[in-house]
Amino acid sequence: MKKQRSETNATRDTSPVIPQRNKLRSQLSIFQRELNEKQIEFLQLALDKETKLMFVSGPAGTAKTYMAILAALQLMNDRRVSDLIYIRSAVESSDSKLGFLPGTGDEKMAPYMQPLMDKLSELLPKNDVELLKKEERISSVPVGFLRGLSWNAKVIVADEAQNMTQKEILTLITRTGEFSKVFVLGDPEQSDINGKSGFVKMMGYFDDEESKENGIQVFRLTDDDIVRSGIVQFIIKKVKKTF
Repeated sequence: MKKQRSETNATRDTSPVIPQRNKLRSQLSIFQRELNEKQIEFLQLALDKETKLMFVSGPAGTAKTYMAILAALQLMNDRRVSDLIYIRSAVESSDSKLGFLPGTGDEKMAPYMQPLMDKLSELLPKNDVELLKKEERISSVPVGFLRGLSWNAKVIVADEAQNMTQKEILTLITRTGEFSKVFVLGDPEQSDINGKSGFVKMMGYFDDEESKENGIQVFRLTDDDIVRSGIVQFIIKKVKKTF
């Protein structure tokens, strides 16, 4: 009679089983433009296994969204995460509000997903973008619909976080499950919620060594880091002098 091999306490895997979706089976063909020194620093920090959450502050044109999406795609290629979730507040500076836009819920969200789709088109060939859509690996959720959600092994990019209240940002970052990464991106100069923004305050709460030791990083970009165009840098600096 064949003896069964007994498992000792030393060999038994006691790590918790984390529910998560299967990763991509194929590699994405990421087209990465040449990065400057600050962007390389961002990417190294973003891809670090110890980094779980990053607050990223900077003016318009500093490639905050581009760099966060680039990091997300590299994490997907490395099979460290399965999906990319794009979060925005349903707040606009115009008079046209989300509830009055025509169409279904998905159609109403389409304008809010446009920055994500633009960056994906910039970073990936069309067939890879279509693959991510087909496998439902990219999605967008309004910040007001986050309660009850929990994300394991996903990348969450919260864009335009200066338009989120402190409570909304807290709700967002407490959805984070195991093996996920969260990028909270904001421009303190462009809030559209009349002094109710919680972005700077929440970022300040976690801007210390204790937070770093727990995987939370604060990354700041300045006017000198604007890469969109020379005129954008001029406009930002000119407006700051005026006000």
